[in-house]
Amino acid sequence: MVNRVDVSIDIAAPAQEVWAALTTPALVKRYMMGANLVTNWQVGKPITWNGEWQGKPYQDKGTIKAIVPGRRLSVTHWSPLSGLPDEAENYHTVTYELQPDGGETHVTLTQDNLTGATPEQSRKSWEPVLEGLKHVAEERAA
Repeated sequence: MVNRVDVSIDIAAPAQEVWAALTTPALVKRYMMGANLVTNWQVGKPITWNGEWQGKPYQDKGTIKAIVPGRRLSVTHWSPLSGLPDEAENYHTVTYELQPDGGETHVTLTQDNLTGATPEQSRKSWEPVLEGLKHVAEERAA
């Protein structure tokens, strides 16, 4: 069984604009279903996304695994909306890899440990997030 999914997008913006869209809470809120991002961006420290989904408040959470500014961001993630208990085996890892190409950036998002989702379900949930990231970064670069 495949327990990983990769989703990619090309963004007509420099890597620093894409990085800003990935790490600035006010910008993340615009494409991550209105979630309020809270973290101090230090490896090993917590990251949370707070919001409301279908009228119910939620708090997704995880830990910062790796940060290479302008290049790579990796976090663990668990959501109560998954219906799975808050246990280590139910966390997945989400990694964003940025590859600058002139004034554009190729972004690949990888999700490992697809707890509670098929690869296709995971892909379908990440595609609009990457489209939103693209929109925000390109808007900033214009």
